[in-house]
Amino acid sequence: MTTTKKTTEGPRMSDAAVKAKTGKVWKEWFAILDKAGARKMTHKEIVQVLDSEQNVGPWWRQMVTATYEQQRGLRDLHQKPEGYQVSISRTVKVPLSSLFKAFANENSRSRWLPEDGLTISKSTANKSVRGIWKDGKTSLEINFYPKSETASQVVVQHSKLPDAKAAARMKAYWAKILDHVRDTLE
Repeated sequence: MTTTKKTTEGPRMSDAAVKAKTGKVWKEWFAILDKAGARKMTHKEIVQVLDSEQNVGPWWRQMVTATYEQQRGLRDLHQKPEGYQVSISRTVKVPLSSLFKAFANENSRSRWLPEDGLTISKSTANKSVRGIWKDGKTSLEINFYPKSETASQVVVQHSKLPDAKAAARMKAYWAKILDHVRDTLE
């Protein structure tokens, strides 16, 4: 696990939200995990503490563990056990089917994606496109959501990135690409 300095930012989810779902605020969770020796534990070991000793549900075990690791400098922002992951989204003023086609159809995609970077492994019409990026190592999950009859949202999740620099670079890259998609389609 990478050792980084403690983040100066607070948790991305509010105390009220975490208390509503877990019964405790962040300060309480951090104190419990500090007392359990979590600073020297692996991610899986911290999750196990939350499961066996605190009876926290599966999604919240991951949320509390990842937030604790970020706040204690044990994990970078966007870092996951299998690498770094970034997510970027845009709302585009086109029907859902048009936005989906812009990604799923190779000819349509070539209008806004400057390279042949995406190899699609699975697509579900008007819902999602999954694939591998041109490096052959990182993965893409692209999801589509209707906002109205004439507007849709696309969310690109790029996973298994090797480090924080690559994550920052790809987050900026996808922001620029999605702006270009929006400009091209609207």
